[in-house]
Amino acid sequence: MKLKADNSKPAAARRISRPLCRAAYIAAAALASVLLAGCRLDMHVQPKYLPYEPSSFFDDGRSERQPVDGTVARGELRIDDHLYKGKVDGKLVDQFPFPITANDIFRGQQRYNIYCSPCHDYTGGGRGMIVQRGFPPPPSFHIDRLRQAPAGHFFDVMTNGYGVMYSYAARVSPDDRWRIIAYIRALQLSEHAATADVPDNDRQKLEAQP
Repeated sequence: MKLKADNSKPAAARRISRPLCRAAYIAAAALASVLLAGCRLDMHVQPKYLPYEPSSFFDDGRSERQPVDGTVARGELRIDDHLYKGKVDGKLVDQFPFPITANDIFRGQQRYNIYCSPCHDYTGGGRGMIVQRGFPPPPSFHIDRLRQAPAGHFFDVMTNGYGVMYSYAARVSPDDRWRIIAYIRALQLSEHAATADVPDNDRQKLEAQP
């Protein structure tokens, strides 16, 4: 018995069904490729430790490791002892590691008022607000010992602390420490300046005052 082709559908419908089948096949193939691509591991699953995850590889059981000896963070290679320690050949210096401008002194005043004035007061006399409330007073910046102290002494104290004063290295950058020192020098000069130290134009104004 011969089978006859089903010619019950119109010819136009048969012509449309073929492209639809091809489109469905292409869509199915594309979907399959996407799903198969999702099964690739590559960098999606990495052999890594999460923070504080234990490790059976190391004897101490910790995945966090100490940096290799001599490791230096990017931008933290501080080989300039003058700038970062206030010393040259192990001795405290009395020179600034960069030229001090008026803007540096203004910046130093701002940092001084924030970090130093609570103890040292705004004039450097050592009678800041927390001293007035019972904290041990620091020495005045205007005593002979500190007026004659090298600039590196103040840098060393701010960096490492001294007596009951703790280190400000984490709060004040090295550059700003030098700017604070420049402002301290300005305070010392202001307390012990003579009329002859005033520029001519300003001195004439002072002398003209009653």
